[in-house]
Formats: sequence, structure tokens, C-alpha cells
Amino acid sequence: MRGRTARTAWILASGTVALTLLSAAVAHAEGRGDIRVTKTVVNGGNNVIIGTSARVSYPIAITIRDNSGVKGLSDVSVFNKTNGWGFSDWVDTRCEKKSSTTSVCTATMTIAPAWLPGSMPEDVNRTAGVWQVNATVKANDGDYWISDHIAEFKMKRASKLTANAAPEPVAKGAKLTVTGKLSRANWEDLKYHGYAGQDVKLQFKKAGTAHYSSVKTVKTGDTGQLTTKVTATSAGSWRWYFPGTTTTARVVSVGDAVNLK
Repeated sequence: MRGRTARTAWILASGTVALTLLSAAVAHAEGRGDIRVTKTVVNGGNNVIIGTSARVSYPIAITIRDNSGVKGLSDVSVFNKTNGWGFSDWVDTRCEKKSSTTSVCTATMTIAPAWLPGSMPEDVNRTAGVWQVNATVKANDGDYWISDHIAEFKMKRASKLTANAAPEPVAKGAKLTVTGKLSRANWEDLKYHGYAGQDVKLQFKKAGTAHYSSVKTVKTGDTGQLTTKVTATSAGSWRWYFPGTTTTARVVSVGDAVNLK
């Protein structure tokens, strides 16, 4: 069964819009009959990562059960739990019947970063963080259920991380300087800006081995820059690893291989 299709936009207006001020403080579940949501999975269990240019779509798979069988979804909304900003419409809905009483209905949400600037009277970057899902589900016999807070997920700002080790090659026992920069997407101007004050791990993989191990932790500077000195004891690759935060995505730089001379 296929539901309706709607274009999603990040705007503040009345009617069926995608970015609107919802009430995050009020939670309820009400309806009629025995229809219920038994499971909800957002984006396959992964974070939703938004950058500065690419359009991002992510599925919300909702498992629904009713004795008469499932008719489908009539509404899906997601919003930031802290400030109440979120989507009140979806792009596409498809339902897959699993049994006579159970179906999995998937609503696909879409975000285009180009829609973000000017969509809020305050910093749109504040929409990053923990989000929740609400849905209204319907059964073949007319039962319906309005379910709030059926799942949580994190919508994060995309991040970038660079690494450079010098000099190359380096004498064994000499000092090696490893630099880099951590930046993240700014949804106001659709550019990447340095991310200051963040703990980033320097990691090393010895030549001929398969895995990196952490050497030390370095805090980013005012413009997201990283710099540290290490002693070169063997040939191998150096990289930076940022574990991410509630609002910013995890990222690993490309390794920079350094040989001994």
C-alpha cells in the first residue's frame, strides 16, 4: 500500500509544513480500538547527518498491529525535543504487510540544506540534537491511535577532519609534527566552520598492521586547528579521530603515511 507524496520544506507557516513550532512538552497517546505501534526504527538505527549541500532522505519504519489489519499512516511528525522545532509532514509512505494483523509502514523524510537559512527566527543550528517521532496510525476496521514519542533519534551537523604529518620522511627518533583541522556544517550560511574546544584523538597505525590505536588527545583551537608533536619510532600512518557530540557527527581523517629515512 502506498501513501501520499508531499514536498518537504523548512519554513515557518501555517498548514502542512515541515519546520514548525510544535509543543515538545505535551505527550499523549489516544485513539480508539486495539491498534498500536509496537516498534519504530529511524534511519536504520543511525544518526541523521546533514551537511551544507546534499539533500538527505531518511526512513522511519513503524511496525503497527491491529486485529483487523493495518490501513496505514495518516500523519508522521518529528521534532527537536529541546526547542520544539521539527517536521509535520513526510515525503512518501509505503506499507508492507507482514501478517493478517501486522504491517511495517515506512515514512521517508527529506531535508535539503538549501531550505535551512531563514527558516527560523533564531539560529537554525539549534535544531541539531535529540529528536522524537510522533505518528497517527489507522486500522481496516476504523480503529486509530495517535502515538507520541514512539522513538528518538539524533539529527547532527556534518563534520570534516584533516590530517598532515611532517616532515616526510622523518629520521627514526626525531620529532614529527601532526596538524589538522576540525570543522562542522553551519546551517545558517551553508559553509563549514572550525569547531573550537573539542577533544580529538591522534591515532597511529604501524606500517604492515591493520588497526589504528590512540596516542594522545588534543583540544582544537579557536579555528578548529590541531597541532602536536610526537616521536617517530617506526613508519606508519597518522590520523585524527573525533567521536562526535550530541549535535555534531563523528568523523575520522584520512591517514597520512610517513616513512623513516
